[in-house]
Amino acid sequence: MTYCLGIVTSDGLVLAADSRTNAGVDYISTYRKLYNFSKLGQRTLLLCTSGNLAITQSVVHALQRDLKADADETLHTLPTMYDVACYVGSKIREAVARERPWLEKDRIDFSCNCLLGGQLMGDEPELFLIYTQGNCIQATRETPFLQIGETKYGKPILDRILNYETLVEDAAKCALLSIDSTMKSNISVGPPIDLIMYKANSFEVSHQLQLRVGDRYLVEIRKRWEVALRDAFNHMPDIDWECHMHQPQDEVYLD
Repeated sequence: MTYCLGIVTSDGLVLAADSRTNAGVDYISTYRKLYNFSKLGQRTLLLCTSGNLAITQSVVHALQRDLKADADETLHTLPTMYDVACYVGSKIREAVARERPWLEKDRIDFSCNCLLGGQLMGDEPELFLIYTQGNCIQATRETPFLQIGETKYGKPILDRILNYETLVEDAAKCALLSIDSTMKSNISVGPPIDLIMYKANSFEVSHQLQLRVGDRYLVEIRKRWEVALRDAFNHMPDIDWECHMHQPQDEVYLD
């Protein structure tokens, strides 16, 4: 399993991903899931992948091959982020069509999803979720984040903290806490954690890091977040049992 997260605000973009692809009693494998396809000074393009590893690696290879061959249609030639998302989707469809019969024969899940975030000159930063079928949806001002993989454990903090006006530095912290909350609850998600923060209109990826197991910052934010949550819980008012016991209630009849 995996967990990848994309956040878009008026201030920029954040993309983050864990690196764990399999977890068991005696076997854990890690593979990179966050890729930078940017063209310095012209366009920023960041891609997160989840799902069948053979399919996603095939898609990434196809994207790189077209760039190397200077094909007519590449990540660096398409005029809008939506066109780029559809192009990535076409590469997913090609890989799935090629491999699906053999994977289905052995009952292997061939599904995959991608997050595409970026900015083209003259446009605002944009974020897309691309499905196995090759179609996509776009993050909006009302919903400025998209997730793929093991999404449920890291979603509450995003719902409570993020909005389209959130500073990108705060969005990056929120992304790390979201991933840490997921790691806390699900062993199939784990470090190294890759994180990219992109400032709008800079057209340069100058904030990028990888947090490995035992990283001091990762340990510190987990400790502080747990203390803050425990303190918030301790300050919650006690339940007023007496007050609620005397409120009228609808009668319930049992046969």
